[in-house]
Amino acid sequence: MKTIKKIVAVTACPTGIAHTFMAAEALRKTAEVMGYDMKVETQGAEGVKTPLSDQDIAEADLAIIAADIHADPARFAGKPVYATSTSNAIRNTGAVIEAAIAEAQQTDLETITPTPDPVPVAAAATPSGATKHLVGITSCPTGIAHTFMAAEALRKAATELGHDMKVETQGSVGAKNQLTSEDIAQADAVVIAADTHVDLSRFAGKRVYETSTKQALKAGKTIINEALAMPEPAPQTASNGSGDDGRGDYLQSVQRAKTEQNARRSGPYRHLLTGVSYMLPVIVAGGLIIALSFVFGLEPEEGSIGAALMQIGGASAFALIVPVLSGFIAFSIADRPGLAPGLIGGMLAANLGMGFLGGILSGFLAGYIALFVRDKIKLPANLEGLKPVLVIPLLSTLAVGLLLVYVFGTPVKAILDGLTAFLQGMGQTNAVILGLILGGMMAVDMGGPVNKAAYTFAVGLLASNVFAPMAAVMAAGMTPPLGLALATLLAKRQFTHEEREAGRVATVLGISFITEGAIPFAAKDPIRVLPACILGSAAAGALSMLFGCTLRAPHGGIFVLAIPNAVSQGGLYVVAIAVGTLVTALAITQFKRWQPKANQPVVEEA
Repeated sequence: MKTIKKIVAVTACPTGIAHTFMAAEALRKTAEVMGYDMKVETQGAEGVKTPLSDQDIAEADLAIIAADIHADPARFAGKPVYATSTSNAIRNTGAVIEAAIAEAQQTDLETITPTPDPVPVAAAATPSGATKHLVGITSCPTGIAHTFMAAEALRKAATELGHDMKVETQGSVGAKNQLTSEDIAQADAVVIAADTHVDLSRFAGKRVYETSTKQALKAGKTIINEALAMPEPAPQTASNGSGDDGRGDYLQSVQRAKTEQNARRSGPYRHLLTGVSYMLPVIVAGGLIIALSFVFGLEPEEGSIGAALMQIGGASAFALIVPVLSGFIAFSIADRPGLAPGLIGGMLAANLGMGFLGGILSGFLAGYIALFVRDKIKLPANLEGLKPVLVIPLLSTLAVGLLLVYVFGTPVKAILDGLTAFLQGMGQTNAVILGLILGGMMAVDMGGPVNKAAYTFAVGLLASNVFAPMAAVMAAGMTPPLGLALATLLAKRQFTHEEREAGRVATVLGISFITEGAIPFAAKDPIRVLPACILGSAAAGALSMLFGCTLRAPHGGIFVLAIPNAVSQGGLYVVAIAVGTLVTALAITQFKRWQPKANQPVVEEA
């Protein structure tokens, strides 16, 4: 076991002042008391002080990096490197030095001791000398030091083992070196070295090895070998056990269709839908809580449970709708740097009366401005840590705020006020036409861009106390799967046995307002199914507007009818849904007559 005598260290914090020098002084004095020779380099606001020379590094037995910003570990190649934060180095200096020495000696012991490790396992699992392709993600809570050091350690370990590896860093200035779909497709294994949540959905069907950034720094080669030694994921079967007779297969078809739609999203539309997807839980929770408050009357007394529910849903949840929409549009564009200006811009848009239109505008402004600041403004290496905590949020928030106040605020508010006044005062003919259009849009692509445009329009109007379009949109969104389910009962000979069984599942999806439940039918026979669904949804939307139905909950399907006062004209609302369902079913059965009948015998149900 190697004896540790000489240690080098680097300290750095975002401001490069207090913590940088306090950590350096603490490490230097404590090491002296413990009997070690330590030289410390500080990377501060005034540049690098007491820089480490090549000779200092060459003579050192160990390197300690106490940093809250990125400090390049490449210069310490071949040396044990222990990473920590400046605050930990200040508070627990002795423990930090002891842990660094123990880790260095353990690494040295593993190197000289011929103890079997996972390397032979990986070697046995793959042909000798075969180069493997790996991808990885590293992320730590601050998104600075450990994130980048772990990525470098994994890349270096992969290279030394004869493999290729690309690592995406999810740091404080956003994702860098992002993995493409091609990178993931050709990867033999995925390594996630993270101390924060990382979305794994894009790695479906791949071997995924999860560990911490500390382990990646400590045992990169072992991690890579263990990742490659993992068994291949079992291929997904047609049925997942959620039901038999094709029911599980049908649900999987719905999920696959939704996944494919998500994968096709790109550009501004993808950014908008990201904001909408994060906004939906807020507006659904808020809307349903507001609807529950109506159990105690439309204007509950102050201090009552109804008033408390209204405060939770209306004053709190609904106040977050526009900021969350704006914040996550910006997040989709610029990653984490866009979140702060997006949220602040969204709140400002709401306060200026710009509504959901202002939220969309502020989200795109914040995202692209933050992206511009992140990529175009260059700072010295020792000040780079200031960008995510000071430079980007300050400059981008200022720019977005001033643009909203002095340029866009008044015209966007005028547009929204005009739209609200028109919708609230429109005559019956205009209402029916609007319902016809919104209803048809809900069935055009069933969860795609046109569907989401209609839904987002209706949801955005809830915050302006316009509730009729929401009712029309939900009724129209329920009819495609319900109509197809009814058609499988009315014209059994026009459908296969699997389609008739799938109709049962479509019924549940339909009453739950999951329009995507009709996608597998539409994908199989779009020429006949889509026109039938559009006709039925348009009819449901038009009738809902004609009957003057309003809906205060943005989701929930038929189940919201159980909440008193959530739906006005509840009986006529059910009629609108039923008529739309019947129109869809009759249209599809007529259109199906133009094709050969299913060549499967009808099995009568018990």
